[in-house]
Amino acid sequence: MTVTMKNIVIGSLVGVGLALSATTGVQAKSLRFASEASRNDTQYAGAQKFNELLEEKTGGELDLKIFTDSTLGNGQAAITGTRGSTIDMLVTGSSNFSGLVPLIGMLDIPFLFEDTDHAYRTLDGEVGQELLDQLNDVGLQGLAYWDNGWRQITNSVHPVHTPDDVKGLKIRTTGAPVHIEAFQLLGANPVPMPIGELYTALEMGTVDAQEHPLGVFVSAKLYEVQDYLTLSYHAYSPLIVAMNKAKFDALPEDQQQALIEAAREAGDYQRELNNQAIAEEVEFLRGEGLDIVESIEQAPFVEATLGVRDTFVDQFGGASELQQIDALRAND
Repeated sequence: MTVTMKNIVIGSLVGVGLALSATTGVQAKSLRFASEASRNDTQYAGAQKFNELLEEKTGGELDLKIFTDSTLGNGQAAITGTRGSTIDMLVTGSSNFSGLVPLIGMLDIPFLFEDTDHAYRTLDGEVGQELLDQLNDVGLQGLAYWDNGWRQITNSVHPVHTPDDVKGLKIRTTGAPVHIEAFQLLGANPVPMPIGELYTALEMGTVDAQEHPLGVFVSAKLYEVQDYLTLSYHAYSPLIVAMNKAKFDALPEDQQQALIEAAREAGDYQRELNNQAIAEEVEFLRGEGLDIVESIEQAPFVEATLGVRDTFVDQFGGASELQQIDALRAND
C-alpha cells in the first residue's frame, strides 16, 4: 500500500471515528424527559424552559428530549421507567410518588395549605427538601417542585356548594390514599384512575365528577364532558421533577448542580405561568358554558375531612413535619 493510500485510509478511519464519537456524544447528553400533560399545558412550557436553562448552564453538554401526552406512559409507568433507567427523568404529580415514599402523601392532605405562598414556603424549605431526599432510597433523585395547582371540583350532575352536594357523586381521584379518604368522608364514591382514561370515563358516565387543577382540566379538554365547576381549592397539588439516581450520580458535580438549578428556575417560571392563567381559565370555561361556583364556605368541608390528617399520621407518621408546615402559616 502506498503512503498516499495509507493516508487516505487512516484519514477515513479517523473521520468515521469522529463521526461515531459525535453521535455517541449526542445520544449521551440527550435526557429523555416524560410528562403526562399535553403541549398546551404549562408543564410543557416549563420543560422547554428547563431545557433552555440546562443547555445554557452546561454549555450544551446536556439537553432534554421532551415527551408529552403520556407518550412514555402515565405517571406511575413513567416513575417505573425512570427508576428502571429506560426514562431519564419525569415530571408528575406528587401523589404518584406516595406509594414509594408514603410521607410525600402528606402534601395532598385537604386544606393543608392556607394559600399558594404557604405551599411554596413549605416545598422550597426544609420539609420539601426532606421529602425529595427520601426519593433517593427508591432509585430517584428529586430535582424540584413544579406547580400542578389548586384542585377544583367539577361534575355533570349539579352545582356543588356544600359537602351535601358532593354526596353520591362518582368522582375520579388519584390513587393517593388521602384523596380517596377525603371524598369518602364527604360521602362521594371515589374512583381512582389514570388521567389518560378520564375523558372517556366522563363521556361514558363511568364517573360523573373529577377534581384537578384548572390548567390540567383545560388542557385535557375535560370541560367538554362536564357541566359544573366549583372553585373549592380543597387541596394544593405540587408536581415533582425527578431523575434516575444512578444516572444523576454518574454525572460530574457541575452538571448535577446545573440540573438542580435549571429544574428549580424552570419551576419558578412554570409556577408563574400557572398563577397568571387562573383568571383566564375561569373566563374561558365560563365562555364554554360551564356553571361556575366561584366561592364556597370552606369550613364545613374542612370539618368533614379532618379525619384524613389523623389517619395519615396513624398509618405513615409525619406528625413533626405537619407541625412544621402549620408553623409556616402566615395567619397563625
